[in-house]
Formats: sequence, C-alpha cells, structure tokens
Amino acid sequence: MADSTLFLGVELAGPGIHPAAWRRADSRAEDLFTGEYWVAAVTAAETAGVDAAFLPDGFALQPGGPGVTRGRLDAVALAARVAAATHGIGLLPQAAVTHTEPFHLSKAIASLDFAALGRAGWETTVSETAAEANAFGRKGVQDSAALWHEADEALEVVTRLWDSWEDDAEIRDVGTGRFIDRDKLHYIDFAGDNFSVKGPSITPRPPQGRPIVAVRAADPASTAVAVRRADLIRITAASPAQARARRTELRSALAAAERDPDTVRVLLDLDVHLADSVETAAAEVLELDQWAAPASAPRAGTAPLRHLGTTAGLRRLLDDIAEDRIADGVVLRPLAVQSTLTRLAGLGRNPPAASSFRHRLGLPRPLSRYATAPSN
Repeated sequence: MADSTLFLGVELAGPGIHPAAWRRADSRAEDLFTGEYWVAAVTAAETAGVDAAFLPDGFALQPGGPGVTRGRLDAVALAARVAAATHGIGLLPQAAVTHTEPFHLSKAIASLDFAALGRAGWETTVSETAAEANAFGRKGVQDSAALWHEADEALEVVTRLWDSWEDDAEIRDVGTGRFIDRDKLHYIDFAGDNFSVKGPSITPRPPQGRPIVAVRAADPASTAVAVRRADLIRITAASPAQARARRTELRSALAAAERDPDTVRVLLDLDVHLADSVETAAAEVLELDQWAAPASAPRAGTAPLRHLGTTAGLRRLLDDIAEDRIADGVVLRPLAVQSTLTRLAGLGRNPPAASSFRHRLGLPRPLSRYATAPSN
C-alpha cells in the first residue's frame, strides 16, 4: 500500500494535460462545460484517496492539437460547484494576479473556503503572454521579475484582507441591533508599487483564517515568492535525484527566510498515464503524440518526471518518493484524465477525512495579524 503520509494531489486539466487528450473515446470532452463532469472527476479523486485537486486556469485558450484551441471554465467557480459534493479533498483553483485585483481574489477564495467548510486553497499564478495582456488591454507583457513582484504584493494584500476581520467580529447582538463589532474590522492600508488598497474586506475571515497558498517555483523570481509566501511549493524535476536536491535547496531557503521548513510541503509534479500494462500505456501515449503532430515548439524548462504504466508501478514509485524523502508530496498530472481516474483506486489509499485543509497538512490556524489582545 502506498505511504498514506505522502501528500497526493491531482491536476485536473480538462480532458488531460496532453493537447490531444480530448480525442480519446473516453475523454468525456463533450461534458467539459458541465458541472457534472467536474463533480465526477473530483469525487473520483477523493474516493481514491487524493488529498487535493488542483484546477488549472488562465486567460488564454488552450492548445488542442494542430489548428485546435479549447476554452475553459473559471476554476474558482468550478471549485465552488464541487465543494458541495465533496467532503475531505482540498480544492486549489489557479487564479492569476496579473490582470486582476487582489480585493476580488481575496473575496473569491474566502467565499470558496466558506463553501468548502475550510478546504480551500489558491494556486497563485501570473499571466505571461501577449494574448492574455491583449484580452484585457490594460498593460503590456511583463518580464518574470515584474510579474512576480506584482504577485508578491498581491499575496500580501490578499492575506491582509483575510486578516482584516477578527474571528469574533460578527456579534449579532439583537438587543443593541449591532451585527458587527466595528472595532474588530481593520483597514489594511497597503500602498505598494502595483496596488493601493485601504480595506477592510467585505467578507468575514475565512474558516481556515488563511486558505492554503500554493506557488510553482519555476524560476528565481517565482521561487523567491514561493519561499516567502507559500504553504505548498510545486516543483518540476527530470529525475528523483534532481527532485531531492531541489527539495533540499528549498528547505534551506525557507530556513534562511526564517520560516520553519517543516511547515511547507514541496510537491513534485509527475506526468502520468495509467493503463493495464506498461506496453499499453506507452502505445496510447504514442497515439496521442501522433494525433498532436506536427508538434508545437518544445516547452522551455525542465522536462517533468513521467510515469507511463500501471497503477501498481505508480504505487511503488510513490512509496520510493516517500521513503527516500524525494519530495513531501506528488501532484499527478494525467495526460488523459479519465483513464487515470478509473485506476487511482488501485493505489489503496483511504479517502481524506472531513477536516480543514490546514488540519490535514498539520498546520495551525493563524491568528489575525490585527487581532486585539483580550481584555482582562
């Protein structure tokens, strides 16, 4: 049985991360724009013992093979739809900060945390392309340093807004007609290079205090923000040895930033395709590659670790990752979602118990930075 202490996430990128996944007969591509598709996918992951579902999003169309692009639904809205149908799985929609306002993001993720009874997270992303910039028409393309400086400020604003209501700000005093103790709502008074936000939030403090924040450490700028801000840091590595070295490096950086490395999970991305045999898995991926030909330009950066094979083989790999401390967890990225979800139950993991996401990660619920000391 796979080590249940290893955090296991799954990234549900529509029909799959492979651009031709929609062409498979089992893809359910015709259902992608229905709530039922996403409820079925996330509940299947929860039943299989997955700790969290990552829901990709962005402001650009997705590639679907030569001459084909696909649309997408809003990830935060999808997570809210799924929240009512699930019980223990964490829900981490991606939401970009580049062309949005942190006040709106703070409210959206706080609302999701209420809807999910404390199971919300947020994978903070940026928008790098001209197509995304042109969709808004507010500013041009920024370099990585500028994008992640803006993201760092946005995260500061969002977390301050989550803290701007003290936990007991709602008093609901019928006798005096006071619903809120205004002394326990706080202006955040943030002024930075990209945002100037007075606050306070219009949404009460989320059930977790601060929902879980995930950041992908893909380059120096994003890594610096991840080390300062993230509860979950996603990494890509070409080999287990490279992943272990990267985890060690990040733990050292966390300690240097005066954060306890044991309070942050380093999660390794693992591209995966599951079938009844290694040969079948390889043949099915080859077919997907042929459908997607002619190939687009190679993706920059590190080629991710892959597992093309059986559920039993994946279980052994997860055991090795846990035993050798290669990473604190894994995020499975199915090339074709449906074929992987139908086989994940073979990992032998128990469904996550109904609890807050923070509790499952072993993290305390933080106090509001604005909380006043109780009077004696």
